[in-house]
Amino acid sequence: MIPIRDANPGVTRPLVTWLIIGVATFVFFFVQPHTEQAAYEFDLAHAAIPCELSSGALLDHGDLNGCSDVSSPPPLFPEKTLWESVLVSMFLHASFWHLAGNLWVLWIFGNNVEDAFGKLGYLIFYLLSGVVATATFVLSTPNATTPLVGASGAIAGVMGAYLVLYPKARIVSVFPILFFLPIALPAALFLGVWLVGQFFVSGTGVAWQAHIGGFLFGAVVAMVLRPALLAHRRRLTRGRFVQAG
Repeated sequence: MIPIRDANPGVTRPLVTWLIIGVATFVFFFVQPHTEQAAYEFDLAHAAIPCELSSGALLDHGDLNGCSDVSSPPPLFPEKTLWESVLVSMFLHASFWHLAGNLWVLWIFGNNVEDAFGKLGYLIFYLLSGVVATATFVLSTPNATTPLVGASGAIAGVMGAYLVLYPKARIVSVFPILFFLPIALPAALFLGVWLVGQFFVSGTGVAWQAHIGGFLFGAVVAMVLRPALLAHRRRLTRGRFVQAG
């Protein structure tokens, strides 16, 4: 299923969502290298790597053939900061289509979740979703030496929150097997199918564990805070109509 839009108008300008999209786009086009070898080395130097995070030690030359307990100093990139790499990874992408797909989904679901959380709360929530998604991936693959890149774990958190906050909102989607005919589905159905689908992409190079971790985190946080979040959005809606009047 490919989401096209949601029938759930935002209340305020989604400034934080725009900021995240802008930063990720800038990083991809003006910071990340795009030749294969240079991109790989850049990701090793800056992105989150499960082996590093699970061991608390930077990769060395011996680790390139597999995460090892045997140290072979010096580290490949001694200036790298492990915990900073978790945040950096959320703004790195492997290809243009990886970037475009992630940011398109964030564009569709982010504005309504931002309305509910407020600007600062949404930014904190987004980053924490990415951290939890990365932690889930590290716990499930602690010896992996492949860099983890992409905003999809954090965006999955936004999707989980959207499911809890707006389960009946309509998501207009297309199905390639139905000749791309648009169909409006309840968010609960669309996002539920998406979540189940993550279990079927194992072995494809997709960090599906991160998606599930981020999604469940977002859903749980939204569930706990749901009354306050929806009340905040209702206040924003009333305020907009009062100003318009």
